Amino acid sequence: METALTKLVGVRHPVVQTGMGWVAGPRLVSATANAGALGILASATMTLDHLRDAVREVRSRTDQPFGVNLRADAADAGDRVRIIVDEGVRVASFALAPSRELIAELKEAGVVVVPSVGARRHAEKVADWGADAVIVQGGEGGGHTGEVATSVLLPQVVDAVDIPVVAAGGFHDGRGLVAALAYGAAGIAMGTRFLLTSDSTVPDAVKARYLAATVRDVTVTTAVDGMPHRMLRTDLVDALERAGRTRTLARAVRRAAGFRRLSGLTWSRMIRDGLAMKHGRDLTWSQVLLAANTPMLLRSSMVDGRTDLGVMASGQVAGVIDDLPSCEELIARVMRESRETLDRLAGPGVSIPH
Repeated sequence: METALTKLVGVRHPVVQTGMGWVAGPRLVSATANAGALGILASATMTLDHLRDAVREVRSRTDQPFGVNLRADAADAGDRVRIIVDEGVRVASFALAPSRELIAELKEAGVVVVPSVGARRHAEKVADWGADAVIVQGGEGGGHTGEVATSVLLPQVVDAVDIPVVAAGGFHDGRGLVAALAYGAAGIAMGTRFLLTSDSTVPDAVKARYLAATVRDVTVTTAVDGMPHRMLRTDLVDALERAGRTRTLARAVRRAAGFRRLSGLTWSRMIRDGLAMKHGRDLTWSQVLLAANTPMLLRSSMVDGRTDLGVMASGQVAGVIDDLPSCEELIARVMRESRETLDRLAGPGVSIPH
């Protein structure tokens, strides 16, 4: 299926695997790429050396295009951009809108720039700055999320910009792909659906919790880092919501120290990142400190398998997913379902070319 997205990034299928921290590592990204979709490596939780090694590992596993996701507000964003350029990565995606200068540097090096946004005005801004495409996540998506549903946000953005738009938030099958195309999108991006594959390195016990969840078990809370965050409801989430501010902040400081040791960041670098985050999102210092919780809480579940100590970011689609296919099986299924859906929409006796 050829769309503006497949032509832009050179993949066979208009499907993107999102850059989920602690989840989207070399194995998942390369499996996605080999299946013909666009895999995105999550770099925010990696040191610079780890990022370079991860990019090279993906390259050793596949000769297909893939991307790297960056934190635009990170103090070392420029260093990470240089690694992407040096290593010949095809796509750079961003969780927050990158600066005009970063976009220009990447484009000059031939890297396709695809920021993720959650509002029409943000899509318009990055399009004006030269972004090649944009991923638009509606409120159904996992992790940090907004209030506007994909079915409302997506057509707004499609009508507002002249670059390819990739739809995210609530997608898990071929019917969703066809729906996104009908709205004018050039493809779909999925996170939770790729997390729940056999190629994902997330521990089995954590995957089991996702598979057991219903749509009512996926909630939005501000208790983790002060910002709306969609995740599975667990005893830990309930405890965080009940905890007082002093206890919560003390816990956040300890986890921030743990992330500093793990990531290799200095306190001064973390403070600069916090300042950038505070300015970019208009947060209080308490919220910035709470945000330091997130990497370690996610690592506890996604790496260590501690469902009792970690949070499990999740899209609402977790409530309708009940299997763990390989990435190859998943992409083949999505594309088969999309063709079947298009044929069904055409009606008896009418064939739609694919």
